Amino acid sequence: MTLSRDEALALLTDSLSARRRRGAKRLRVLADPTTATEVRTAVEREVLDKRTWETQYQLIMALGMTGGRGDVELLKGLALQPRSATVVNVALGDAIVRLGREVDNDPAPALWCLQQDVELLADGALRAVAMLRLNFPDTAVDDVLDYAEANFRDLNHKSLPYWPAVAAAGWSGPRVRGFLSRCSKDSRQIIADAAKDALNGHYGNHVSVL
Repeated sequence: MTLSRDEALALLTDSLSARRRRGAKRLRVLADPTTATEVRTAVEREVLDKRTWETQYQLIMALGMTGGRGDVELLKGLALQPRSATVVNVALGDAIVRLGREVDNDPAPALWCLQQDVELLADGALRAVAMLRLNFPDTAVDDVLDYAEANFRDLNHKSLPYWPAVAAAGWSGPRVRGFLSRCSKDSRQIIADAAKDALNGHYGNHVSVL
């Protein structure tokens, strides 16, 4: 059964983490800004329990779809906290980029995430850049590509070059084409395919996003 807005909100205070997570997933899909206050409250409550990282991830993603710039300081504060469940950092990076921009193509939130040198925070930020198809100025594109290339050989983090390759479909210039050309020859198929699509100006099909 598909949850209504109010049913999803009610689940945010359920005693079971799985049910709270279900509510968060639905609110993420609905992307209704009128739910932002309750979603933020749920995030603040949920992050106190280190065991519920899956629910934290979905709540932060829901806040990224419902909240506003006033929520960014909370998200940045959480991003600076060490955690064992590092996948939560992916959601934080994604949400910071979605909510932190002063204008549509503002690179500042993404660059902030890269500067923290937290790999999965950067991963989430770069994912949002790609999925939002942000068109950055050349200097910001260079910063993104510098970061991607510095991490290019780490086979444990194949998405670090993947998402910039997807995003680069909307970028131009010799630096971009050189990056995509190298990526198109990569042994990791998802990176090579994304780069080939981008060289032809196509964003292609994104990998599944949890």
